[in-house]
Amino acid sequence: MRELESLPPLLLEWYGRCARILPWRSEPTPYRVWVSEVMLQQTRVEAVRPYFLRFMDALPDIPALAACPEDVLLKLWEGLGYYSRARNLQKAAQRVAGEYGGALPASFEALRSLPGIGDYTAGAIASIAFGLPCPAVDGNVLRVLSRVTASRRDIASPHLKKEMSQAIAAILPDRPGDFNQALMELGACVCLPGGEPLCGDCPVAGVCRARELGLVKELPVKAPKKPRRVEERTILVVRDEKGRIALRRRPSPGLLAGMWEPVNLFGRLDRGQVTDALLEMGLLVRSLQSLPDSRHIFSHVEWQMSGWEAKVTGTGKGEAGLRWVTGEELSRDCPLPSAFRVYL
Repeated sequence: MRELESLPPLLLEWYGRCARILPWRSEPTPYRVWVSEVMLQQTRVEAVRPYFLRFMDALPDIPALAACPEDVLLKLWEGLGYYSRARNLQKAAQRVAGEYGGALPASFEALRSLPGIGDYTAGAIASIAFGLPCPAVDGNVLRVLSRVTASRRDIASPHLKKEMSQAIAAILPDRPGDFNQALMELGACVCLPGGEPLCGDCPVAGVCRARELGLVKELPVKAPKKPRRVEERTILVVRDEKGRIALRRRPSPGLLAGMWEPVNLFGRLDRGQVTDALLEMGLLVRSLQSLPDSRHIFSHVEWQMSGWEAKVTGTGKGEAGLRWVTGEELSRDCPLPSAFRVYL
């Protein structure tokens, strides 16, 4: 991988000129770097920016995060998805508060031992916040490195990631945090996925083997993904005589664990089935109106949803955990998965 030896000076010069101005970069404290890196997992920078600023306003430090009520935490995270990230963030904050005096440890190994922090995140925090010579190799970086070296190996291979991490560790310059961020920036803004990188804007185009060999659109190699499981669900927007909406908490663990949700049932239920299901919950239907179909895609499952708005009488005592909320309470207090937003 001799091509990689040329990367540090090229990338650092380019990064100094072209790096995006981002709130966590302007003040790269360990806590801010950590929260930003967790938010950026599976989420684009443009989406993360407002969430990050709101999160920092509400929870400015590790003790505040450690003590935050779960519903408040999940409400701050609402819309980002992958809610286990938020829960692990808090679990790690509670450990840091108890074991490290409320300050993240300046050690890759110690960071790696915290909940929700893997090799990449530990490397990013260690290098960016503490200046430690640690690689930070994620999917964006692997795409860049696969093209620069013209690697035809599966980008999802753990062995490839380990080898690329070792190769980056061997060439880290005196500014490891800037170098790691430059690699990330290159993958996010120039060496784009989908076979359409902006090679004319690339600071390392002169050493890129994929460009030299005409393989840019063929790399990186990815094994075919398994098809997502498809589930049909019926979403019920249930309102009582006061106009309040019925919610219930999702079970834990599992998909969207512990989040609030409208009543929903497996399958595509017709008018009679919806009426019967609500009756079993102790709710008598006064009116029932169909709502548009929708769908939501998770990483491993697709929900194909139909909906009904039901105006009911009764308390719903037959359904444990039913909570009636006003529209204001819904928007202010109840963390809801984005899958249900179209109905609520």
